Amino acid sequence: MTMSNTGGRRRPPTIHDVAREAGVSRGTVSRVLNGGHYVSPAAAQAVEAAIRKTGYVVNRHARSLITGRSDSVGFLLTEPQERFFEDPNFNVLLRGCTQALAAHDIPLLLMLAGTDDERRRITRYITAGHVDGVLLVSSHSGDPVAEELRAAGVPLVACGKPIGLGSKVSYVAADDRDGARDMVRHLLALGRRRIGVVTGPLDTPGGVERLAGYREVLAEAGVEADERLVVSGDYTRAGGEAGAERLLARAPGMDAVFVASDLMAQGVLTALHRAGRRVPEDIAVGGFDDSPAAVAASPELTTIRQPWDRISSEMVRVLLAQIGGEDPAAVILPTELVKRAST
Repeated sequence: MTMSNTGGRRRPPTIHDVAREAGVSRGTVSRVLNGGHYVSPAAAQAVEAAIRKTGYVVNRHARSLITGRSDSVGFLLTEPQERFFEDPNFNVLLRGCTQALAAHDIPLLLMLAGTDDERRRITRYITAGHVDGVLLVSSHSGDPVAEELRAAGVPLVACGKPIGLGSKVSYVAADDRDGARDMVRHLLALGRRRIGVVTGPLDTPGGVERLAGYREVLAEAGVEADERLVVSGDYTRAGGEAGAERLLARAPGMDAVFVASDLMAQGVLTALHRAGRRVPEDIAVGGFDDSPAAVAASPELTTIRQPWDRISSEMVRVLLAQIGGEDPAAVILPTELVKRAST
């Protein structure tokens, strides 16, 4: 910090202090702060060392007036607020995106928009230029946010492939269908033949793809499809519990169940225990995500691991590239079967 001339108070270091410490011009410091173009490696190193020594912090407001950018990114969750606190996947993804952006010195703004009014307000805020781009999480079909942001030219990356938008929007996703296939193959290999499924919401890409993988493997194995074994869920613990109760009523001979999220699988385990069904002796249970809910379950869940660290880092990478002018891109990442006590 530098001493001011008034009352001995310390003032924050300025770009002029950095230039003087580094022995370069103010323009050279500005170029380093804005990407390092047309700056020699030696000068860039001198400026970076001067920034550390002086403790200089970029004035983001002043820089935004010059660049036209906010130097911030929005993390937009289009779900009710209670879902953010209940579902551990959202927190894991938020933490990963925050860390990936921190490496670029870019703050992340959390935005929750679970109602139509909230979505309209948030969309107005974003399109007014308050963030440079958006990481969109949990987009349902029929949700206008992704299309409105795309039409407004806002750089956007979705977690999961937005239904109905095809290649118009960048997205990063785990291979939901292949993960479901691996889980159902595992259950079949254990000798289970009456395999139920509690799906995710069927207006979301994960819900659709995981159900498709389940059906494909049963067809390949020659197991006759039985729609009594298929019930829909909503990725909540209560939804899993209700789904298991419906399955037990409709298909009491069920010997396994594939649940499209670990959080729902916790609810399934509760319902099975209440009904006197032993896991895995009577009914094997497989989840999806490998979230903290999987190891908190009793018994611990066999599940499909989503590579959350890679998903978050790839979302940030693709978004920053798009902010920099690149075209939309799609990234699909592999999943992994994790075997635990529930099967």
